[in-house]
Amino acid sequence: MDFEKLKERVVNLVPEALFEANPQFPVFTVPADRLHDLASRLKEDEETAMDYLFCLSGVDMEKYLMVVYHMTSTRHSHSLVLKVKTEDREAPLFDSVTDLWQTAEFHEREVFDLFGIRFGNHPDLRKIFLDENWVGFPMRKDYKDEVNIVDL
Repeated sequence: MDFEKLKERVVNLVPEALFEANPQFPVFTVPADRLHDLASRLKEDEETAMDYLFCLSGVDMEKYLMVVYHMTSTRHSHSLVLKVKTEDREAPLFDSVTDLWQTAEFHEREVFDLFGIRFGNHPDLRKIFLDENWVGFPMRKDYKDEVNIVDL
């Protein structure tokens, strides 16, 4: 499926999806409550067959937190990017996609540990890098490192 057909498919499934021009992948920002259903449809649909989630990243844009999902179809050799965001910095929460792609389990734990973003229905959401007693989320832009005094 080419770039334009992928764009058309996502917009048909989620009309409120915002498309971003990008030379490498079609990129869509979708409402958080539509993410799991859209991802599931993109994976299960024979024409899209997004069977491989190759990157899941947390991003702090200061005014909002975001999770970015890069997925590809190994069968059809096409890829796309989905983004979800929230302005809730106190209790950020998105649906887990571990039931769709098992590799998301590790990535979501990393995002939880370093950004404090929770993933509903995650099978084992716990810290993966930082000590259990660690306070704060070191990848957030408002994080203050009082011990090592690293200022960015």
